[in-house]
Amino acid sequence: MIETAKFPVKLQFLFRPKRYKVAKGGRGGAKSWGYARALLILGAQKPLRIVCARETQKSIEESVYQLLCDQVTLLGLDEFYVKTKSHIIGKNGTSFSFVGLRQASVTDIKSFEGADICWVEEAQVVSKKSWDILVPTIRKEESEIWVTYNPELETDATHQRFVVNPPSSELCEVVTVNWRDNPWFPEILRKEMEDLRSRSEDDYQHVYEGLCKQVVEGAIYRAELIQAEKDGRMTRVPYDSIKPVDTFWDLGFGDNVSIWFAQSVGFEFHLIDFLSGRLKDLSYYLKELQAKPYLYGRDFLPHDAQAKTLAAGGRTVEQILRAAGRKVSIVPRLSIVDGIAAARSVFNKCWFDAEKCADGIQALKHYRYEFDEELKTFKKEPRHDWASHPADAFRYFGVGIRDEEMPSPEAPQPNYAQYGANSWMS
Repeated sequence: MIETAKFPVKLQFLFRPKRYKVAKGGRGGAKSWGYARALLILGAQKPLRIVCARETQKSIEESVYQLLCDQVTLLGLDEFYVKTKSHIIGKNGTSFSFVGLRQASVTDIKSFEGADICWVEEAQVVSKKSWDILVPTIRKEESEIWVTYNPELETDATHQRFVVNPPSSELCEVVTVNWRDNPWFPEILRKEMEDLRSRSEDDYQHVYEGLCKQVVEGAIYRAELIQAEKDGRMTRVPYDSIKPVDTFWDLGFGDNVSIWFAQSVGFEFHLIDFLSGRLKDLSYYLKELQAKPYLYGRDFLPHDAQAKTLAAGGRTVEQILRAAGRKVSIVPRLSIVDGIAAARSVFNKCWFDAEKCADGIQALKHYRYEFDEELKTFKKEPRHDWASHPADAFRYFGVGIRDEEMPSPEAPQPNYAQYGANSWMS
C-alpha cells in the first residue's frame, strides 16, 4: 500500500537527501500529515532511529505519537509497526521516540547522538538554546533534521535560523506549504478560512498563508516591544566592566528557573544576558553565574524564594544564595497586574543584547493574555505556557528596579531650600 501512498507535491523533497528539510506555512497545508507519512514509509524501507521533538512535551499525548499511529493504519502498516505506550517500533528495527526539548536535560538530548532523523514539530516556539544543543547532537553520518512550523514572528529563533539567515542550499531546503497545496483540504476548514478572511485580512494572511506577524495576538508587551525594535534597542549591548550586574530570578514550577542579567548605566537599563533551565538544582545556576565574567551586584528574588527550595537539605533559595556569599534582595510582592505595569514603566529605558538575550526576548514577544473562547476576547490574566517564566523574571526586574529608584522612607531627605537655590555652585 505504501507504494501508492498519496503525497502533496511540495513534500516530495522529503525523499531526497538533505541535512535540513524545512516546511513552513499556514493552517491546512498538511505539513505534519506529510512528514509523518514520509517517515513511516522510509522507516519501513530500512532501519532508522527517528526522534520526534518539540519544544515542550509534558506527556506523550502532546507529541506527534497519535498522528503517527493514525498514519500507520492509513498506510496499512499495522502489521509492521508495534505501538507501545511511549514508542513506535518497526519489525526491521526502526524506532520512533518522543522528547520535549525544554524538559529534557542536555544529557538526555545528547543521547540522541545516533539518530538518523530528528523531526522537530511546531518549531516556531523552539528556543535558540534548544537549537544550539540539538543541531550538533544530531551528527551521525548522513543524519537529517526535519522541521515543520507555522511562522509567528520573524524574530523567532527557528525562522531566523532557517529563513532569515538559512544554511547553504547544499545543506538546506525550505518550502512554503499552504492550504492550496493540499489536495485534500477539508471543506469545513475552507469555510472557516473564508469566514476569517471576511473578518480580518491580516489574520487570514497569518493563519492560512503563513505570514509572520510583528507581535503575537494578545501580546502583553506589544507596544513596548514594537517601540524597542523601532528605537534599535534590541542590538549588541556590551558589558560595562565598571558597573555591577544585578540578576533577576523567577523560580517556576518544576524547577523552571529564568534569570535576567541587568546593568544600570546612566538613565538606561542594559539587559546583557539571560539564563534559563529546568530540573536542575541551585548549584547548576551558581556555577553558570560564576562562569560568566561579570562583577555582580545583587540577586533579586521573588517573594517565594524565602520558602522555596531547589536543593537537598531543606534550605530556601534565599538561604543558599546568601551562604554562597551572594547579596540577595527580595522583590516586593505585587499582583501580576501591578507587576506588569511596573515592567512597562521601565521598558522604554531598556536595551537588550539581541544575541545573549535571544531566548528571553522571544519569550517576552510570546507572553500573551489568555483568550476566552466563549466570549471571543482576551482575559485579564496572562496565559501560562513556556513564555511565562522568562516573562515573570522580567516582571520582577521591573518591580525590583522601580523599587530601587524609589527613595527609602527611612532615609532623611536633604532640605535644599535652606541652602538657597544656587548654593551648590559655591
